Amino acid sequence: MVALPSFELEDDDSAAGSSAAQAFGDATAADAGSAGVEARGTRAPGALAQFADPAERAHAYAGRSKSDATIRAYAAGWRDFLSFCEQQGAEALPASDQTVAAYLADMADRGAKAATIARRLVVITQAHKAADLSSPTTSSLVSRTHAGIRRTLGTAQNGKAPALVDDLKRMLDKLPSTRVGLRDRALLLLGFAGAFRRSELVSLDVADLDFTRAGLVVTLRKSKTDQEGKSRRLGIPYGASEQTCPVRSIQAWLESARIVDGPVFRSLDRFQRVQTGRLSDKAVALVVKRRAKAVGLDPARYGGHSLRAGLATSAAAAGASERVIMSQTGHRSADMVRKYIREGNLFQSNPAAMVGL
Repeated sequence: MVALPSFELEDDDSAAGSSAAQAFGDATAADAGSAGVEARGTRAPGALAQFADPAERAHAYAGRSKSDATIRAYAAGWRDFLSFCEQQGAEALPASDQTVAAYLADMADRGAKAATIARRLVVITQAHKAADLSSPTTSSLVSRTHAGIRRTLGTAQNGKAPALVDDLKRMLDKLPSTRVGLRDRALLLLGFAGAFRRSELVSLDVADLDFTRAGLVVTLRKSKTDQEGKSRRLGIPYGASEQTCPVRSIQAWLESARIVDGPVFRSLDRFQRVQTGRLSDKAVALVVKRRAKAVGLDPARYGGHSLRAGLATSAAAAGASERVIMSQTGHRSADMVRKYIREGNLFQSNPAAMVGL
């Protein structure tokens, strides 16, 4: 069952909005008294024991079967579909295949990307599944409409550019000798060496770091591909120099910021005083963009994912195997890793370079 907090839909008082809210699950009621047991976005196993009725507890747990980011994405997509149905005077839940096909065509006409349209299909599918209704997205009409849109728009995705090793070194060379510079150096190097997602980077606490003779061991408590919090450990080796060493950079930042527990990466005020709150994942993207711009790179092409993509692409170019890259990035599917390998090998064993031009 898809978890979607009812407050995400509360400004829609239509029957479809109400039914969807119930079907998606109400994750907010269980949160009301759990603030004291929450830590870094996780909740104690018994936090839902406040519900005496087993059915209510099951409903509340079902409401947490997806991450907060997924819930927000589903909510935004569902609101857009509800708005379209309201304008058309059509039923949203259950929706007909004609309504869904018309919605896809409308999105394409409004300039939506193929990837966005595909995600909206997932939202509609999950909403119907959560309500124990047959999904109209599997019909021939919807499939043919979607195929026609993909053929018309194309499906190539323009992702963020990878921050390759040379790009990263240029960014590091331009960092100021300030506390902000120390934090950004640590963030860039750890994000690159660990191939971390930006959400993973900002979730790290000092307790997750284990400095050893061989390097830094990072315990990742939860990630996009590990929503159940099984955790995994990553090794971060020492760098060749102090300026490019992720381990020593983290140590320098923690020492300068006098951080001994709690969040590793934090915001700074204009006087460079360290704040208590955790740095946001959006701030990671802004740091990468700012440092890319400082060395003449187009900031629009770079973001938080550039560090993760940069490690994978650089490792592939250096001859690292698919298995080795996946062990660091945590990818479950090899498809994306193979894309990085193709990018990294564009000029390796290139036939145009072999013919003597």
